[in-house]
Amino acid sequence: MNNKSLVCAASCLPLAVLCNYAAATDVLRMEGFGPVSRAMGGTAMSYDVGNAGMMSNPATLSLQSAGSHFSIGADVVTTDIKTRNQDTGETANSHDKSNNRGPYYAPELSYSYRADRWAVGIGAFAQGGLGTEYGKDSFLSNGVSGAPTGLDNSSRLLVLNIPLAFSFDINDQLTVGASVDAMWMGMNINMMFGANQVGSLIGSGRSTGSLVPVIGSLPALDGAHIGFSKDQPLASGADAWGIGGRIGLLWKATETTHVGVAYNFKSQMADLKGNATVTAVDRIAGQIPINGKIEVRDFQMPASLSIGVSHAITDRWLVTADVSRVFWRDAMKDIKVNFVDSQGQDLNLQFPQTYRDQTIGALGTSYRIGNWTLRAGYRQGTKAAQGSQLFATLPVTPTKHITTGFSYQVSASSRVDFAYDHALQETTYNSVLPNTAVPIKNTHSQDNFVLGYTYDF
Repeated sequence: MNNKSLVCAASCLPLAVLCNYAAATDVLRMEGFGPVSRAMGGTAMSYDVGNAGMMSNPATLSLQSAGSHFSIGADVVTTDIKTRNQDTGETANSHDKSNNRGPYYAPELSYSYRADRWAVGIGAFAQGGLGTEYGKDSFLSNGVSGAPTGLDNSSRLLVLNIPLAFSFDINDQLTVGASVDAMWMGMNINMMFGANQVGSLIGSGRSTGSLVPVIGSLPALDGAHIGFSKDQPLASGADAWGIGGRIGLLWKATETTHVGVAYNFKSQMADLKGNATVTAVDRIAGQIPINGKIEVRDFQMPASLSIGVSHAITDRWLVTADVSRVFWRDAMKDIKVNFVDSQGQDLNLQFPQTYRDQTIGALGTSYRIGNWTLRAGYRQGTKAAQGSQLFATLPVTPTKHITTGFSYQVSASSRVDFAYDHALQETTYNSVLPNTAVPIKNTHSQDNFVLGYTYDF
């Protein structure tokens, strides 16, 4: 296959990989961008991770060779999520139950150009997301009485970044970089709330609006269901555009030791908007669907500060380490939802989250043997979400990752990269209203695969 055919074939791949989405593992964020970083524990601050550097530390674009670099790839995430009702022993499993959930895919497509003292790049990367699919028949779809409703419990979130990045060598030792990102966020939610959850939200002042007395006046309220979802490859029940970005610095302390620092700004997303249905479930009156418009307000991705160091022990052997502080506390206090029906009646909900700021440490290493480069890493973070705030449909629990991968230099101008990341199983308990109707135990592990192809010219 000639070079023209390779580029043509690669350009078709994003259309295929956009059919599904990925579930993130650093809460709602990917634990690394690109197969090189992912295989080395998500470290990326101070060494060449290819075009994916524009999503971590854009100053590292200066470490690439002169010329153009085209990269394409995909993340594939397979999850194993189970939620157990601690009172009855029933278990709900998140499986592949519709055509856009699990396994989850996310595209990576990018181009960069490195000149003498500067580099520029543009790309499209999934910054984060999540996904569950419990179906319509588990205990999560029951009313507080235990009666089945046949209503779906599922979620899907994708955060897509389109960065325009730039780096500049101030001198032989110091490089600065920055990026400005266009961001798109799409969300699907189907969630059943028991009558005890509804009562807790009202009693704590977290449920207000003219629809509250309407739902509350039902003779035997068993629960309420909120649904906004599109079972389509790309479209979501509610979505929005916004902006983000980051700045970075790279210091070549010696020929073999580099230090990198980057600050990722908190996103500025518009409110997510779409069509939705609120279904009141009553043991006497049955199910009463109310159609209207939904807004998820001020749902943002957090700011973060990262620092990393890399050291070349030999010309073949590299070791890396990163530490990050992710400022979830400022970004995720409540999930705020506003619903307005066709008559103008409204329902305002605030679901408590109160995330803590998260500290993440990562280690990586690589060793080159001929045309092969072998990689491994480990990543661990503190918990951002308290167990008492857990939603079964929105699990964000994995904190430990073991990674490995490789690169193979196909020719002087082309390379294939691969990474495998296993998120170790985490177990979380919640028995606190309003985020769960019954005491639950949630277990969550997953396997992530990243495959990429880079062509230099």
